[in-house]
Amino acid sequence: MNTDELIKKLSSDASAVSPRALEKRMALGGVSGVFVSAAIVILWLGFHPDFETAAISSAFLIKMAYTAALAVGAVAARVHLMRPDAKPAVWFAFPVIPFALLGLLAMAELAGAPREDWASIALGQSVAACIVRISIISVPVFLGLLVAARRLAPTRLRAAGAAIGFASGSLAAGLYALHCIESSASFIFLWYSLAIALAAAIGAIVAPLFLRW
Repeated sequence: MNTDELIKKLSSDASAVSPRALEKRMALGGVSGVFVSAAIVILWLGFHPDFETAAISSAFLIKMAYTAALAVGAVAARVHLMRPDAKPAVWFAFPVIPFALLGLLAMAELAGAPREDWASIALGQSVAACIVRISIISVPVFLGLLVAARRLAPTRLRAAGAAIGFASGSLAAGLYALHCIESSASFIFLWYSLAIALAAAIGAIVAPLFLRW
């Protein structure tokens, strides 16, 4: 049997694949994880004590806009990197835009406050809790995306893992915002970003162990 005959034989039973199969699989994994993470937030932490008022505040809108923008970029990168011919550089540049915009807003916030208040503005009341809780909340989303990715064909495993971690961290930060009492742009810029970056770093380390062909 020559090579052409072997290829024909191997492909004879292959069924057609939906052109959006990759996106559907990743969406299913992500949505499943988000539901579990949302349940964790509701049952464990609960909503902001004054949620109705907080939900229309500029601080809340900034949190949601920032985490949503990061999540959109991370999800696009994640889907792209599940393909064997993926090139990650362009997709990882997108989060720079919301990060830079929030950084400018944080600088303006500090510039308009007395220097002696900078530490309290940036540190808030819940730095450690913020980082730990976002990390915990991100786990179900990370696992959902990781399980979905195992049936796909990424070749840049660390980049794919970082994208999965980045997406799970961004979505978890958005869910945590439903509970978070912090209101400064500086806090969001520093500690939400750090928690998301940690999730991306963990994804880059852990995910390749499960994504290898």
